[in-house]
Amino acid sequence: MKTILKSFINGILTIVPILLVVYVIYKTFLFLDGILGNSLRPYLRGDYIPGIGLLTTIILITILGWMSTKYFTGKIIKLIDYLLEKIPVVKTIYSVIKDTIQSFLGEKKSFSKVALVMIPGTEMRSIGFITSEELDGFYSPLKDHVAVYIPQTFQVAGVTFLVPKGQVEIIDVKPEDAMKFVLSGGMTSSSNQKGESSQS
Repeated sequence: MKTILKSFINGILTIVPILLVVYVIYKTFLFLDGILGNSLRPYLRGDYIPGIGLLTTIILITILGWMSTKYFTGKIIKLIDYLLEKIPVVKTIYSVIKDTIQSFLGEKKSFSKVALVMIPGTEMRSIGFITSEELDGFYSPLKDHVAVYIPQTFQVAGVTFLVPKGQVEIIDVKPEDAMKFVLSGGMTSSSNQKGESSQS
């Protein structure tokens, strides 16, 4: 029974993560493929091949990105951008989506700096990510503060703190390693150390 139980646990540890990743990739593929795929399917009918919708979406985004660099079409896109930022309610949704995408893909990426933040009144520290270092445009008294996003363990949710710059310590850790460390409750560091010690 101990051998069977051990084999079952090993199966959970090795197979379940693989199955979950495959499932997430499959669902993501279906979602992205369905953005334009649902519109193309009635026209192609039996000739529709899974992935055409995703490929068409990538091509369309690439073409629109190229057009945004041209003078005439760039002016039109900037006009649409201007109008969306002026319409009540719509401007809030649009600006949040736009700023979020630019924070991950733009020239000034957020989450690129890992920081340690002291919890007031204690000797404890929390790991966070610098999301904005220029807050005076948002509220001038915060010019000496930075925005730090603190993710929560075992979930994607988190909170944003506005911390004085002098109380934030930037550490030399890769953002993806820091995120894995926080989301796993610190367990990734233990597994990495075990892996390194076994290799040595």
